Amino acid sequence: MTDLNFFQGKKVLVTGHTGFKGSWMCKVLINAGALVTGYSLEAPTSPSLYELAELENKMDSVIGDIRNLGKLQEVFKKVQPEIVIHLAAQPIVRDSYKNPVYTYETNVMGTVNICECIRLNICVKSFLNVTTDKVYKNNEWIWGYRENDSLDGFDPYSNSKSCSELVTHSYINSFFADRKVAISTARAGNVIGGGDFANDRIIPDCIRAVEKEEDIVVRNPYSTRPYQHVLEPVMAYLMIVEKQYKDISFAGFYNVGPDDKDCVTTGTLVDIFVKKWGNNLKWINQYDGGPHEANFLKLDCSKIKSVFEWKTRWSVEEAIEKTVEWTKIYFNNENVSGIMDKQIREFIELQ
Repeated sequence: MTDLNFFQGKKVLVTGHTGFKGSWMCKVLINAGALVTGYSLEAPTSPSLYELAELENKMDSVIGDIRNLGKLQEVFKKVQPEIVIHLAAQPIVRDSYKNPVYTYETNVMGTVNICECIRLNICVKSFLNVTTDKVYKNNEWIWGYRENDSLDGFDPYSNSKSCSELVTHSYINSFFADRKVAISTARAGNVIGGGDFANDRIIPDCIRAVEKEEDIVVRNPYSTRPYQHVLEPVMAYLMIVEKQYKDISFAGFYNVGPDDKDCVTTGTLVDIFVKKWGNNLKWINQYDGGPHEANFLKLDCSKIKSVFEWKTRWSVEEAIEKTVEWTKIYFNNENVSGIMDKQIREFIELQ
């Protein structure tokens, strides 16, 4: 489904390459022989998956702010990328309540800047803007959102990502109708996997509790989310940019999420983690009165399945199992880069 041989020798620019999903993306691309350039702020967490994965000496890493159009233009002019994958974002819902202006500047104007650079550089043949499942107006209904449903995220993070989608749509209509550049957006569900050290995410919270030998605190065990291993969307993104590069008719807007059986409550997710980790772990329900977040959210992924015959590989239980495997390697100061390579190979073998 994803022909990684396609990326051999291709010049690929990845924004947000020092983040969790960006690090996994760059690892896959480097393994595939792509010529990868990253543009991002310094790694957002310490420890950093980007550093643990030993990526720095295997790609061209540019430290820069996505809000800085001038610097971004310099990178495009120098690199002349054929493929652009836009992951850079302020990705945390709670942080968007604390700093909404920064969130909008990064997630909206960052998208404007990327689209503007693509407009001015005819080298780009395939562009993917990665947003989120939270772009949709959340009606708390029981069925999954489709790509033609209304975009109107509630909180500043979700809403800024809705705006990012609209910016992309406007650039497509205004500037790319007569130019052979394929542009898509991908709306992914919650990702889990080894190396996520972000704040206010449930699996990193579980791992921090294990490290401190404390009970796991769960803020809202009854909220339902679409959980998937990080390699699921990463491989889907690469599939989209490859297919649309070869045939522009594949450009469009795609949901990327797990099957219905893997849309589980936070409490169920933590139960799975506790079981997979062992050592008599337990968790407690402790709502902390935080800001509004959706209670029920899932995606209808019929489109990507129909267009590309795409399917998920790992269930939510397998995703947690892989996360636990990675984390125990990390805790034991063993080869993090090696376990990433192993899990990537295992995932590819399932295609």
